[in-house]
Amino acid sequence: MASQILPLELIDRCIGSKIWVVMKGDREFVGTLTGFDDYVNMVLEDVTEYHSTPEGRTTTHLNQTLLNGSNIAILVPGGEGPEASS
Repeated sequence: MASQILPLELIDRCIGSKIWVVMKGDREFVGTLTGFDDYVNMVLEDVTEYHSTPEGRTTTHLNQTLLNGSNIAILVPGGEGPEASS
């Protein structure tokens, strides 16, 4: 019998690790996951925010940020962000 892992358990295993978060819309965040709740609201530290505009991609560095779980589209554990995938 194969073991099953629940989504929140997988996210819990990522605490303290780097994570790439793709939001609905045109923003992406790469940082260290420090916490989350049952709604997948997330706290990231040492964050790089990527914002895509018609003029190109801008980056902003943040010490800490809180992401609303209802706006998260994709989570990539250990992800290096959009610059690494280019």
